[in-house]
Amino acid sequence: MSKQAKAETKKSKSSTKSYDFDAIIIGTGPGGEGAAMNLAKRDKRVAIIERYHHVGGGCTHWGTIPSKALRQSVSRLIEYNSNPLFNAGQNAKQLTFQDILSHASAVIRKQVNLRSGFYNRNQVEHYYGEASFVDANTIEVLRTDGTIDTITAKQIVIATGSRPYHPDDVDFSHPRVYDSDSILSLEHSPRQIIIYGAGVIGSEYACIFRGLGVKVDLINTRDRLLSFLDDEMSDSLSYHLWNNGVVIRHGEQIERVETNEDSVIVHLESGKKMRADCLLFANGRTGNTADLKLENAGLKADGRGQLKVSDSYQTDVEGIFAVGDVIGYPSLASAAFDQGRICASAMLDGDGKAKLTVDIPTGIYTIPEISSVGKTEQELTEAKIPYEVGRAQFKHLARAQISNNLVGSLKILFHRESKEILGIHCFGENAAEIIHIGQAIMQQKNGGNTIEYFVETTFNYPTMAEAFRVAALNGLNRLF
Repeated sequence: MSKQAKAETKKSKSSTKSYDFDAIIIGTGPGGEGAAMNLAKRDKRVAIIERYHHVGGGCTHWGTIPSKALRQSVSRLIEYNSNPLFNAGQNAKQLTFQDILSHASAVIRKQVNLRSGFYNRNQVEHYYGEASFVDANTIEVLRTDGTIDTITAKQIVIATGSRPYHPDDVDFSHPRVYDSDSILSLEHSPRQIIIYGAGVIGSEYACIFRGLGVKVDLINTRDRLLSFLDDEMSDSLSYHLWNNGVVIRHGEQIERVETNEDSVIVHLESGKKMRADCLLFANGRTGNTADLKLENAGLKADGRGQLKVSDSYQTDVEGIFAVGDVIGYPSLASAAFDQGRICASAMLDGDGKAKLTVDIPTGIYTIPEISSVGKTEQELTEAKIPYEVGRAQFKHLARAQISNNLVGSLKILFHRESKEILGIHCFGENAAEIIHIGQAIMQQKNGGNTIEYFVETTFNYPTMAEAFRVAALNGLNRLF
């Protein structure tokens, strides 16, 4: 037999190789779910692997869902205590962190039941245990009882998410030192907490604990809060936290953490030190790849545990894809689900034409919340794009006055000549909800994206969405 005939025979055998599944998805967070559902609905044999005993991933059990449920409870508590109609002449109602955790637990249960139903209805096979690669098509699943399942698939998706970063010199086993996952097991009621890291997670928990009456020291390693935001939004959050009693220390780094039986003392490189009942370390996250034995599949993660992928989310190894936090930016649950969906299309069709929307909205669930889509003023100024600004302050809206949510504003950035909307930034209650109105208009093609839409359409009255009309009129009145 000639060399060419042998090669063709070998290729034919490899293409008809029998696998247990068409696809294996490692991880059941938004990215894994998006991929699994789209593959299953195209009649593919799909297996999911989850190391926790319930589906949902970090998003459902430790991240997005519990923190937002906690935030909602605290926000309603603040609203109750600040409304004289409900609290006239009474002492302010007090709740502990443990009190509001019960609501978060109920939401998690509902989410798990819902997501389990998705997999069951679509006949996706479940494996619970720790996954690791044997080779590029073979996965071992180590169950909690010590038994091992070995399964194979033509294609594999890594959707293992991320975990809080743990520096070696901080003792996370100490009962007064927490990360953003373990804080959900907080059993005492602290009077004062130090939060190290003023990113999205740190800022959200600063609002939650301050809303419960806990003294909060927020240590920011940078020179401003959430520096990726439009400066006005960042400044608004800083002022609101300061006005509510949060002490923010910018440009600081931890030198060491001293733990005692009844307190934690944080020593900063600047020479400052502070003491509190507990420490929440929320400075960075790491991709969950350390236990996957990636080398067996010919893969290697970077120093942050993340994987490099192509536009269609394929890794350096053909047939192995990755989505969600494990690939880094934008590290949003909403984007991860879409990445999973787009990844599934590439796995099925091989074209990779589908792409994430350019204007991904950002929702930050501080109190009040922040949401943005598109460019910031700083980006537009740097790019020398002639833009104008339209603003609406919530305190002028009838709906905000009715609901007593007067803090906040909506800002629309638009091109002076074409009137194309370039960015929308909102600070205030329901910001993450109403931002989608602006996002929808920004997606319109062929001249449909202009600020004039908000003037020419009719909004329900009274609503918070009316802020778009007010901001549009304010901006158009600036043109000359």
